[in-house]
Amino acid sequence: MEILFLKMLLLLVGCLVGLFYHLSDLWVGEKRTVQNKPNFIVILADDVGWGDLGANWAETKDTPNLDQMAAEGMRFVDFHSAASTCSPSRASLLTGRLGIRNGVTHNFAVTSVGGLPLNETTLAEVLKEAGYITAVIGKWHLGHSGLYHPNFRGFDCYFGIPYSHDMGCTDTPGYNLPPCPACPRHSAATSESGRPFFLYLALAHMHVPLVLAQPPSSSSFPEPYRASLREMDALVGRIKDKVDGCGKENTFLWFTGDNGPWAQKCELAGSVGPFSGAWQRQRGGSAAKQTTWEGGHRVPALAYWPGRIPANMTSAALLSTTDIFPTLVSLAKASLPPNRRFDGSDMSEILFGQSHQGHKTLFHPNSGAAGKDGEIKALRLAQYKAFYTTGGAKACDGSIGLEEHHQPPLIFNLDQDIQEQVPLDVKAGEYQAVLPAITGALTDFLQDIATDNVSTADYSHDPAATPCCNPQHIVCRCQVSCSSCNREP
Repeated sequence: MEILFLKMLLLLVGCLVGLFYHLSDLWVGEKRTVQNKPNFIVILADDVGWGDLGANWAETKDTPNLDQMAAEGMRFVDFHSAASTCSPSRASLLTGRLGIRNGVTHNFAVTSVGGLPLNETTLAEVLKEAGYITAVIGKWHLGHSGLYHPNFRGFDCYFGIPYSHDMGCTDTPGYNLPPCPACPRHSAATSESGRPFFLYLALAHMHVPLVLAQPPSSSSFPEPYRASLREMDALVGRIKDKVDGCGKENTFLWFTGDNGPWAQKCELAGSVGPFSGAWQRQRGGSAAKQTTWEGGHRVPALAYWPGRIPANMTSAALLSTTDIFPTLVSLAKASLPPNRRFDGSDMSEILFGQSHQGHKTLFHPNSGAAGKDGEIKALRLAQYKAFYTTGGAKACDGSIGLEEHHQPPLIFNLDQDIQEQVPLDVKAGEYQAVLPAITGALTDFLQDIATDNVSTADYSHDPAATPCCNPQHIVCRCQVSCSSCNREP
């Protein structure tokens, strides 16, 4: 397993660096075939905690490159993943829509037949139509069988794993073989010069570190999670260095996470920082990944674009991963897909220091700990957080907080209680003053969903959909993902 993961990491870095060298050859200063269209690099870390970033949490000393990026760019301290588990969060980033709209409400499995519904338009598809070269490297987790493969979802190039590195085939001997051969129909895409690019880098870090990239050199070598955090930080630093050396004036670099840390993994999980979800933890269970507590969905976020985004800025604007889609579409001077509504908004003015106003309201879907997957069980209105259903995910000690329903809802004032420890007294004036606005916001949102063009994901299972792992056949697992490569979808 250790050799497997190390080889996978080295292949990932090697492919990434090679892609950057290729793209750097296409940069020709200010003279570009596609004028005034910036390059985009979106780095999504897996299960990273808000407190894993030193710029966020002084106790963390393992992210010097990310901290430098924060000092030279903009740091967001109230930024949220669109869900607190993998597939729904990634689907929302790539569509600008919550799972209640795009149909992805819980994780896909190794045997999943479907994936992100085919009638949903991805960010890569929009940017490709606008003249971009598009690539995804790393963890996909939005369907790997047939047309759900990323090569059919707008990405010219794909190198990575179909789901988390500790799931099924990716944790089986034989998976450390070279990747599927490049699909022929995509080979011409990267030979065109002068085009802007969109790179979506979905890291395997920090999801349950499996091995240290280098063996410990002394007894003081940090524990696996810290070592993995340093490894991720170094990789991001290499990417930033390449950007700085090849065209930082025209490249927008974004870093964030898909959800909070996976607390049940104990010392192999990250830090939520101050977002402890104390109310829930007093009743058992974790208040991090898979929950609607702040530790489950408040994630680190950094934006870097010298000359465009102010340096050393901290933004308290309330934002979400759903905002990435409309923002990049706007910066690319493209158009949003028609006949559907979006949960994200263009945050360009915030990025460029022209506004400090984010969302007034964010809706947090249940992601596995309590209630039906995808349903809105918590929401944020200004500084207030309301819970209609609470529950904890499995904690390090094995406890699981029971599902509880609240009518009227629990309401916390995050400005005064960031730990979500003591809800407002339902009889207090503050509670009574904010409750009508919260109720109205939820009612309006559900009415909007009812009249929107929503999708339904196929969550059926078939063992035949599992990528093959026969170590004797190098193209074995390509039969599922790349069998249709030679024909247009």
